[in-house]
Amino acid sequence: MYSTFIKRFIDFFAALFGLILLSPIFIIVTGLLFLSNNGKPFFFQKRPGKNERIFSIIKFKSMNDKRDEHGNLLSFEHRITKVGAFIRKYSLDEIPQLINVFKGDMSLIGPRPLLVDYLPLYNNEQKLRHKVRPGITGWAQVNGRNKISWEKKFELDVFYVNNISFFLDLKILFSTIKRVIKKEDVNSSENLNMPFFTGNN
Repeated sequence: MYSTFIKRFIDFFAALFGLILLSPIFIIVTGLLFLSNNGKPFFFQKRPGKNERIFSIIKFKSMNDKRDEHGNLLSFEHRITKVGAFIRKYSLDEIPQLINVFKGDMSLIGPRPLLVDYLPLYNNEQKLRHKVRPGITGWAQVNGRNKISWEKKFELDVFYVNNISFFLDLKILFSTIKRVIKKEDVNSSENLNMPFFTGNN
């Protein structure tokens, strides 16, 4: 009952309330990033969602698109903007994902949506992470995030899928808020700070 109906009901109204409450910050950050990123305040990337359905995740664009003489993107350190560093520090870059939650692409809490390239690399157990909507935060994010291996991260994701409940979601939510306040792991990204997942060797 909770995972099939109540959770989506909570997600919808929480995302709506969050977007309204944070609209002043949303507008200000959008304007600052529009100026610092040559008119591109948002970052869009294809990610797999529930049942591996592909959707476009929305985040504030914290890095510019500067490239070297060979046309390759420069490193993170050379592309992060001052505004981008600030919004990452306070996890403001995640705010647009509330739009994904509102639309039903994502949930507030669930396994983080990773790269589409990883889909054929999962084993049957790891594929279970796609039985639920991906989340802005999740069980793996409050239990080590990028300090743990991919295998452990997927193990935690599957644990969440098999034990999803209102109380587990509350625990993850409060732990996430605590980490944001303490600025623990808030400047990390699965795609920047973790080695590329190459499958189960």
